[in-house]
Amino acid sequence: MSDTDIDEDQTKPAKSKKGLLVGVVGAALLGGGAYYAVNSGMVLAPAQEVAEEKPIIEETEMATFLPLTPILVSLGTGSANQLRFHAELEVEPTKYEAVENLMPRILDVLNGYLRAVDIGELKDPAALIKLRAQMLRRVQLVTGGGHVRDLLITEFVLT
Repeated sequence: MSDTDIDEDQTKPAKSKKGLLVGVVGAALLGGGAYYAVNSGMVLAPAQEVAEEKPIIEETEMATFLPLTPILVSLGTGSANQLRFHAELEVEPTKYEAVENLMPRILDVLNGYLRAVDIGELKDPAALIKLRAQMLRRVQLVTGGGHVRDLLITEFVLT
């Protein structure tokens, strides 16, 4: 071996792995981006079907409403406060006559409930939802399950 052979080995530059690292990172980024694009539907997504517009109110049986006799309730003892209440019952069309025959019981249960409610609770505007739910439940107990769908308050006036 000569001295020139040793000098040639020492003068060769070391191979850099920088290019390999940049290539691997770039491939990973491109692969991740492609996966996201396909998975999110930006690329190669199936054609979307145009959904038919559905009506907001579904077609159901026509509602039948049974008006209640207006109720005037004296509130508290010795006070001049009165409650004027009027409502309608949403009734199953086939059960209209049966519910109409129970009207005295319905009015009795509503009268009793409204007399028992505290005046302060009646004056609270947010309490009407709770009162309505309570009255509907009592009417449904009197009429039986499935006869009355809803109670619609048409007048609720404190004087």
